[in-house]
Amino acid sequence: MTRQTKLAVAILAAGKGTRMKSSLPKVLHVLGGRSLLGWVLHGLRDLAVDRTLVIVGYRADEVKAALAGAPGVEFIAQTEQLGTGHAVQQVLPHLEGFEGDLLVLNGDVPLLRPESLRAMITAHRSQHNAATVLTARLPNPKGYGRVFCDEHHRLTQIIEDRDCTPEQRQNDRVNAGIYCFRWPDLAQALPRLSTNNDQQEYYLTEVVDYLDPVVALDVADYQETLGINDRKQLAQAYQILQTRQKDDWMAQGVTLIDPDSITIDDTVMIGPDVVIEPQTHLRGATTIGAGCRIGPSTMIENSQIGDRVQIPFSVVTDSRIGNDSRIGPYAHLRGQAQVGEGCRVGNFVEIKNATLGNGTNAAHLSYLGDAQLGERVNVGAGTITANYDGFQKHKTVIGDRTKTGSNSVLVAPITIGQDVTIGAGSTLTKDVPDNALVVARAKQIIKPDWQPKPSQSAASSTPTPG
Repeated sequence: MTRQTKLAVAILAAGKGTRMKSSLPKVLHVLGGRSLLGWVLHGLRDLAVDRTLVIVGYRADEVKAALAGAPGVEFIAQTEQLGTGHAVQQVLPHLEGFEGDLLVLNGDVPLLRPESLRAMITAHRSQHNAATVLTARLPNPKGYGRVFCDEHHRLTQIIEDRDCTPEQRQNDRVNAGIYCFRWPDLAQALPRLSTNNDQQEYYLTEVVDYLDPVVALDVADYQETLGINDRKQLAQAYQILQTRQKDDWMAQGVTLIDPDSITIDDTVMIGPDVVIEPQTHLRGATTIGAGCRIGPSTMIENSQIGDRVQIPFSVVTDSRIGNDSRIGPYAHLRGQAQVGEGCRVGNFVEIKNATLGNGTNAAHLSYLGDAQLGERVNVGAGTITANYDGFQKHKTVIGDRTKTGSNSVLVAPITIGQDVTIGAGSTLTKDVPDNALVVARAKQIIKPDWQPKPSQSAASSTPTPG
């Protein structure tokens, strides 16, 4: 997009969202890894925007905090919510002397594609419109205000559904609430808004009476303009978003065995030739390398997975897994776990804040917390790093090529050297040097012909035969 004309964006985000039945501002409700407002800002990523103005009101501090990392966002307070026109009126002192275009968006309309906004701005400028109104052709427009145009799509009037005649209700073109204005013209029209309506609010739609020409532009996919007013609509938007994203991933060479049972956040990146099994959920800042097989019934969140990794029936959170490793089934990795290349983390193994070197195996029934394991370590079934003394967490270090016997307990802080063999059932409390065999368990005692002696109370309660 050319930069000859400057572009400012005003996002209406001041409302409470009463129908959400929540103390959280509506625009901060999460949809597929981003807040609703975050999605609106994300939709601007390909546009040449000079200023981004977010109009806040209800719990404004929370909205500001949520956007603390968003570059270039300016906040404008709307202390009273008196309608869409009143919200945009708050922009007047902030754009004094501005000669460009103003794009007006709603903070609760998260599905607009960047290409739709770009097409709207391009049409607005090429046609030299005073205002361009984004419209949608709905299969069921009941309840929406109808937009009426002439043969050149010049807007003639907007009529609310309740005011339409039966014939006018046959019109399926509705106002999407997205506008692009020539700002100097809009700045002249905004002070003329009135509250002469049932709600006694300042409606932005009234400005079309004072601007010329105003042109309606139909969006290609009406679903992009759907707003979120309640939890049901939030769920519907999620389904639309998921369908859109999963179609894109399949087009890029990712196999989804059962797309309807899989969820993938927009923030996830997936390499080619990945197979995702049913009931798998990929969330947050997650990256899946090429050739992986993920699932079934697996959740991965905020984690980086290397190439050719297999992860069935497991949960991986805030962790990193190297190439060619196998995780699960029924493994749990969390708390910055780091698994090297060619590792095996098997059934019912939990790894927390631990590092496994390349080629290390923990095949089953182990807990490795606050630990550092070298390369080609073999962790026997039931091995536990006892990292907590009741007050603090302590670290366990295990050297390369060490083998722990089944049901070993390593009481941290402890360092086990390289090439150590630990006898099964050992409980270690002291460091072990390299190249050692260590056994720490009680001597087995056998007493032949032994039977337990019944207690007096047990003897008195024994039933009499017969």
